[in-house]
Amino acid sequence: MNIKFSLIALLLPVVSASTFAADTACNIKQYEMGLRYQQQSAEIMALQLQTYKFAQQQLNENLTRIETKKKKAIIIDLDETVLDNTPLLVKDLNKCHDYTQWDTWGDWEKNGKPNLIPGAKDFLNFVDKQHIAIFYVSDRSQENKQSTIKTLASLHLPQVNNDHILLANKSKQLRREDINQHYQVVMLLGDSLADFAAEFKTKKPTAEQRQLVEQHQQMFGTQWIIMPNSSYGSWSQSQLKS
Repeated sequence: MNIKFSLIALLLPVVSASTFAADTACNIKQYEMGLRYQQQSAEIMALQLQTYKFAQQQLNENLTRIETKKKKAIIIDLDETVLDNTPLLVKDLNKCHDYTQWDTWGDWEKNGKPNLIPGAKDFLNFVDKQHIAIFYVSDRSQENKQSTIKTLASLHLPQVNNDHILLANKSKQLRREDINQHYQVVMLLGDSLADFAAEFKTKKPTAEQRQLVEQHQQMFGTQWIIMPNSSYGSWSQSQLKS
């Protein structure tokens, strides 16, 4: 047997394993640019402040034109809408751990120290002063509800109590319907389309989701206010076009 060939054959598994490890690291690093933008860019801060400023102006307009005998309410998502969880995502990324597996999220809900999204607290305090009910509707774990309440309370957000924090004991749509039974919802805010309507929740190609946005375009900027989030979402596996 050719000795040179034998040495190459012996090295092949090592090369393949090394290549695989590099590819895996590269696949995880694909989130880095979006996460860098979400956490560090001045532009995202400007967008967040701008969005909440616009939401407050639009809420005032909604209140003047919506006539109802019901008590009024807003529904707002938590993660990447009110709470900035990028420290956890960066920590996972630095360990070459794919944070979209969400296997580190449970501990973060219990022990994490998220920051506030710029503009969120001022907006929520304004809503509270208008005597409008605030419902925090999130897919955080129901099991960790008391930890989430503690986190929100530590950030001095308004209306933080057991009745106004509705976590994942059933779908967001059903939770929204429960609120609608007793309140007139004058605005919904979130970073994902599923925060607004159930039809966005089902796994659809990005092209179909964009068609749905076009169909509902009159809702965006009036009753639906969406926050920018470049760190994760249903779009993350979409193919780019040239």
